[in-house]
Amino acid sequence: MKEDYYDILGISKGASEAEIKKAYRKMALKYHPDKNPDDSSAEEKFKKAAEAYEVLSNADKKARYDQFGHQAFNGGGGGGFGGGGMNMDDIFSQFGDIFGGGFGGGGGFSGFGGGGRQRVVKGSNLRIRVTLSLEDVANGVEKKIKVKRKIQAPGTTYKTCTTCNGAGQVTRVTNTILGRMQTSAACPTCGGAGQSIDKKPSDADEHGLKVSEETVTVKIPAGVVDGMQLKVTGKGNDAPGNGIAGDLLVAIQEEDHPTLKREGDNLHYDMYVSLPDAVLGNSKEIDTVTGKVRIKIEPGVQSGKILRLRGKGIPSINGYGKGDLLVHVNVWTPKTLNKKQKAFFESMKEDEHFVPKPESTDKSFFEKVKDMFS
Repeated sequence: MKEDYYDILGISKGASEAEIKKAYRKMALKYHPDKNPDDSSAEEKFKKAAEAYEVLSNADKKARYDQFGHQAFNGGGGGGFGGGGMNMDDIFSQFGDIFGGGFGGGGGFSGFGGGGRQRVVKGSNLRIRVTLSLEDVANGVEKKIKVKRKIQAPGTTYKTCTTCNGAGQVTRVTNTILGRMQTSAACPTCGGAGQSIDKKPSDADEHGLKVSEETVTVKIPAGVVDGMQLKVTGKGNDAPGNGIAGDLLVAIQEEDHPTLKREGDNLHYDMYVSLPDAVLGNSKEIDTVTGKVRIKIEPGVQSGKILRLRGKGIPSINGYGKGDLLVHVNVWTPKTLNKKQKAFFESMKEDEHFVPKPESTDKSFFEKVKDMFS
């Protein structure tokens, strides 16, 4: 049977996102090919850790795995690597930045290699913040954003680094009292790229890159949450030579809505009703994220009543339906009255219809809140 992903990383099923990442980093550093040259068992453990992290670090894949186990992926890997046949370069390019540059990657770039392979160098990521209205969050939106990113300057050519012969790293052998010790490090000449500049235009930097402004289209799905980060692959800074571009990381910032308050996938609306409307009944137009709707106010409505409009909230980011719009009824009591109005209410003080007579079916505020979240 295939080994449990949680057991591979040595964590519990309830581990947080930070704990999952920390456990993977610990294992990946321990079994990294650079630290374990020509050790096939260490490389296999390194691959297993990457496969487990690829699933457990993704909320959707983790939920499917928690429910169905390995069968959720038809017996293969998490969808990114496909189990034992995963490619080491894919692992480095997808999860390289988790090491924080612990194995090299000079010149502002990150990359990993070892065992004679040419290193895969990745350009640095870019980060931007996008502000969305509640309507954007509810319906999903496509944003066109101007981004300044480093691209390979036209006319730049590279040649194989003569120091590392294109491997991106150099190996040093040191004689110690314990014997000969072999260590690997990023090539000091090419910074780990495996290539060095052959020719470059005058407006390019030392890596053959130049800053260019580009319009990037970002598709933002419905249901995103404030603080969530989306990734646009390959729209970060280019890497030198034949490296791969970094990613554009888009942080979501949600604007406050003038009348609606969000709580998870549910929305809340405070509806204020005049005393005559509360007594006689009426209808009132209110805001929703898809436009205005008219709500019927039943005669005798009580302040604190909660009206639930199902499916009028925010779509689940995981695609599991929509939240509700909860309308909180507040009966507005006038603060000033003229003589005629005051006389009317004075005359009603002892009227039996104006004496509070709560019934057993009339729920308290706390019971209403409990029902709302059950």
